Amino acid sequence: MDRYFVVLAGAGLGGVARYAAGSWIMAKYGGRFPLGTLIINVSGSFLIGVLMTLLTARFNPHPYWRLFLVVGILGGYTTFSSFEYETYQAAVEGARWMAMLYLTSSVVLGYLGVWLGASLAARQ
Repeated sequence: MDRYFVVLAGAGLGGVARYAAGSWIMAKYGGRFPLGTLIINVSGSFLIGVLMTLLTARFNPHPYWRLFLVVGILGGYTTFSSFEYETYQAAVEGARWMAMLYLTSSVVLGYLGVWLGASLAARQ
């Protein structure tokens, strides 16, 4: 049960960080382009690359650190980072076609999911 609380604590911090960063970026730069989300997704992807490398290849910390930092904080900050890391891992392991399929299908099907959900919700 402790690990769920570790994830919960991290996710709360990550969610607040996402809201604060996104709000600040959009207030400062504004516009129609979702710059705040783009920066959050890219920075989350960068951070998962750093953290997963440090936590799995360089150091041997308690497993709760991965749950807190990666699943919790980055999961609350952006799930896009997990998607990008999984794509990276597939490519590094030699499954480049699977990585490209995952990348393409996630973006296209994710967009279609958003479109379908919004279309259904907008129906009267």
